[in-house]
Amino acid sequence: MIISASRRTDIPAFYSEWFINRVKEGFCVTVNPFNRKQKKLVSLRPEDVTAIVFWSKNPAPLMKYLDYLDAMGYRYYFGFTLNNYPSELEPNVPEVKTRINTFKRLSQRLGKKRVIWRYDPIVLSNKTPIDFHIGNFEFLTKELKDYTCKCVFSFLELYPKVQKRINKMHKEYGFAVQDIRSEKHKQILKSLVMQFKSIADSYGLDLRSCAEKMDLTPYGIKPNSCIDGNLINEMPGTNVPFKKDRNQRRECLCIESIDIGMYNTCLNQCVYCYANYSAKTAEANNRAHDKFSPVLIGNLNDIDLSKFKKYHSQRTLF
Repeated sequence: MIISASRRTDIPAFYSEWFINRVKEGFCVTVNPFNRKQKKLVSLRPEDVTAIVFWSKNPAPLMKYLDYLDAMGYRYYFGFTLNNYPSELEPNVPEVKTRINTFKRLSQRLGKKRVIWRYDPIVLSNKTPIDFHIGNFEFLTKELKDYTCKCVFSFLELYPKVQKRINKMHKEYGFAVQDIRSEKHKQILKSLVMQFKSIADSYGLDLRSCAEKMDLTPYGIKPNSCIDGNLINEMPGTNVPFKKDRNQRRECLCIESIDIGMYNTCLNQCVYCYANYSAKTAEANNRAHDKFSPVLIGNLNDIDLSKFKKYHSQRTLF
């Protein structure tokens, strides 16, 4: 069983204590995002967990627990998103120098293969035009080239909730975002990916795309599997077959996993993020967080979990 922690929120940045408490108890409870009445118990015991994939913009709060995870025999790696965008787009992430330093320390601790750089998503706008991205990408590549083997990117998806925040940002800051996939920007997209590939190649980085509908292989860019069975099987003690996760988009090549996060809980408040509906909702949910609760947000005081603890396997509670 692969644990994803998490596509839905930044567990390392904001919920590390909760995660470690869950590991110590050997299980957590997840909530179906499409049916909140449905909850499941998920084992977090080392013998039941093949690997953990952490997704984060700031894994520093989790790093003090890595010795414990290692001692318990967990296998894991990080997808570390580092974009260096203006604060209008990423209002609550630490400054870029701090995040670069965290990236390097994490890589020195785990090795280059287990810290994957995500330049994700690419936001094309009047304040982050193609020249910004070329310069920004080269700056970050120079900083990270000795600390990772791979960079993964995607382009902004303009979901309705994202478009609503972008419209508000345009009124407040004059930030005009363009759809880079549109026919109008086709040449810009081609130029961008070709220059990204050239920069990545010059510094020895493997550049991959994430769940993109466009075929970028003509530019030498292969699609990525962010929850990567091949990488997991390179870890000691792991050699098992994996299947594509059918619950993800058709273009996503990730293998099956269980995500233990919850939407509308991330305090990074990135404007482009699909995982939050609004800042107020995320802040309200965070206030309801209990680091000792089996579930990320709220409690399950009305549910007797004792009969489930001995099983430590995924099962429906109600």
